Amino acid sequence: MKRTVFLTLALLPMIMATAQQELPLYGTGPIPNSKPGPDQEIRDPGTRGPEDYGLSKVSRPTLTVFLPEKGKATGMGIVVCPGGGYSHLAMGHEGLEIAHMLNEAGIAAFVLKYRLPADETMIDKTIGPLQDAQRAIQLVRRQAKEWGVDTTRVGIMGFSAGGHLASTAGTHFEKTTIPNDSHTSLRPDFMILMYPVISFSDSIGHRGSRDNLIGKNPSQSLITEYSNELQVTAQTPPAFLVHAEDDRTVLVANSIHFYESLLHNKVPAELHLYPRGGHGFGLHNQTTKDQWSERLLNWLAALPGKSNS
Repeated sequence: MKRTVFLTLALLPMIMATAQQELPLYGTGPIPNSKPGPDQEIRDPGTRGPEDYGLSKVSRPTLTVFLPEKGKATGMGIVVCPGGGYSHLAMGHEGLEIAHMLNEAGIAAFVLKYRLPADETMIDKTIGPLQDAQRAIQLVRRQAKEWGVDTTRVGIMGFSAGGHLASTAGTHFEKTTIPNDSHTSLRPDFMILMYPVISFSDSIGHRGSRDNLIGKNPSQSLITEYSNELQVTAQTPPAFLVHAEDDRTVLVANSIHFYESLLHNKVPAELHLYPRGGHGFGLHNQTTKDQWSERLLNWLAALPGKSNS
């Protein structure tokens, strides 16, 4: 009997993952900024366990809803953007695993499978991912009552290039890229940026993400527009950042420069730097006993409940 109980508990996260609701991001309506064409999405197995997998050639975005137990629910909701250099999505350790962690803390999680920029599937690939992030925030606020979410406590979280998308949503919210007749606020109430791509500058930017989103020969104006450390204002939402100093894929200067811009504009922010950990460590930085998720939950608990919706 004990063995049966153990196996059931061990499988619980996978059962929870399959029991969640995956919604077409734009419902039955058209996907804005899309070109007609076949669905060529590719799923690749990961190396970190049965729930780990990646996606490439994503052209049909979805939002998967992970709701905490009602007795645990805090009313907070977070849109989660996996990373992958704008060429693929690390849906397992930067999506599903994060959703489980947030649910355990009573936070509703919404894992965003956003479109990967491609001239073959988009009219303007530079705005495609941002459209999906804005739509995810819009959808969570519109269905907040159904999902038990407070519309003034809707944040966005991103890893690596997903961090670039999350920080773009937090710095470009006045640029409405989707239909929004109801004038739902597209500004996230807070940002969580994990080893994020922030800058597209030649000196510290991640070239792969830049090339995939705005092209290999972008104008200086596009580089500046999507270098989010240059787009911070006093209205930018509070941010929590985590990075490893030995990250050779996305330089730690991305987080440091963004943090400095937030401080300059008097935007509340918290930055956690680990000496080691490299890039893409997800929920667990194996080089330290410290758990960034505990620091995050403390930070979230201290956020003021200011409405912007």
